[in-house]
Amino acid sequence: MSTVEMDPQCCCATPAERRREKMREAIIAAAQAIFTKDGEAGLSMRRLAEAIDYSPAALYKYFASKDDLFEAVREQFFERLLKRMDEASCGSGTTRELFEACGRSYIETALEEPNTYIMAFTGLGDDSKPEKGTFSYAAAEQLESMIEKGMSEGVIRQVDLALAGKAVWAAVHGLATLLIQIPSMPGGVTHETEHTREDMIQFQTDFIWRGLVK
Repeated sequence: MSTVEMDPQCCCATPAERRREKMREAIIAAAQAIFTKDGEAGLSMRRLAEAIDYSPAALYKYFASKDDLFEAVREQFFERLLKRMDEASCGSGTTRELFEACGRSYIETALEEPNTYIMAFTGLGDDSKPEKGTFSYAAAEQLESMIEKGMSEGVIRQVDLALAGKAVWAAVHGLATLLIQIPSMPGGVTHETEHTREDMIQFQTDFIWRGLVK
């Protein structure tokens, strides 16, 4: 599993290790391309092998199973998600503006890679949770850090940080998932309104903030 600390390009890696990591990256990139086009149902080890002109059996030298490959795809997605959230939260603006930008970046990244996003949460059991050192864990922590920053500045009321972080995550994840699975949602159940995705994202991020401020 990839970790936040891992650097596959580390100068101490041997040529063989760098070649192996390069091949792993090529396999993951091909898997992501298939996900983007056809979703999880369209991916098989045989189709993946054909995409990179490799034999299906040889893929297992790099990934022990299809689930192992899925986990690598998940982590690379969460790496991109974390980067977007970091960029949003480190920009200029008030705490509120940065908080809303962070939430918006989460939703927009999910909408840009809908199949990968849905796959990232597919098949996770009750005992599944982000592990320390992974990008998925760091992405979850980023939401908490924004809330903690607001509390330290006195603009967010004192709350249970872990509970608030989960509630905010549920709010952005819920909207992202609904917009992916029900593209017509902004128009309402009977499509009687002219609301857009942007309208919903703006309202949702504002709604979350108002639930936290003093």
